Order: sequence, then C-alpha cells, then structure tokens
Amino acid sequence: MLQEKFHIEFLMGNATQSSLWRMISQIDGLSEWFADDVTMDETESIYTFTWGKSQSQAEIIQIKPQTNIRYRWLDDDEDVYFEFRLRKLDLSGEMTLEITDFAEPNEKGDSIILWESQIEEMKRRLGV
Repeated sequence: MLQEKFHIEFLMGNATQSSLWRMISQIDGLSEWFADDVTMDETESIYTFTWGKSQSQAEIIQIKPQTNIRYRWLDDDEDVYFEFRLRKLDLSGEMTLEITDFAEPNEKGDSIILWESQIEEMKRRLGV
C-alpha cells in the first residue's frame, strides 16, 4: 500500500536549539527518547535503532546543522523518510519541532499517537 506523507508540529517551550539538536541528531540524545539504544557505523551515517529485541537501520540523507535532519529507513522505499526540523517562532521566541513522516493511510493515526508519546518523553527529558 502507498504511504502518505504527514506533518506534525510541537511547541518545545523553553528548550534551546542546541539541546533539541542533540536530541534529534546525536546517538546519546536519540537513545533518551526515540529508541532503547542507538549506535552508528564508522562512517557516522548509518544509525542502528534498537527497541527491545527489534532493530532497524536508517541513514542520514539530508542535514543542515542546528536546523533539520532527514533519515531514511534502509528497508523502506527511496522516497520515504522521516525528518526533524527546528524553528524558532518570531513572536514568542519558543522553539518548535516539526516532524515529517510517512505512513499507510490506515496507520497514520497510530503513527501520530506514537510520535506524540515519544515527543512527550523528549519534553520530560528536557524538563519542558
């Protein structure tokens, strides 16, 4: 079944851009909220994410430091990815975290709920 792209955005309160960047791009940050364990290969471009006994690998396909990072699961189609984008709101100065991901139409709601719970864990770890 064809996967659909979706976007969700989260207000990240008083979290700093550098602390958010660490959470979405560094193995120590990602292992705090995204997966049980995260490792990378020697080229620092292939990440291995572990949840319990399950593992998936993703490669970084686009990066703009402190702004956005895009990953592609190695076992997914070439045009399917997930992306984290940081943006500072002009009026309030708060940071937002925008997530772009893909899901099958009948799984989109579950994917959004999963992201919401994961971002809540990130916020808890950041103290926001």
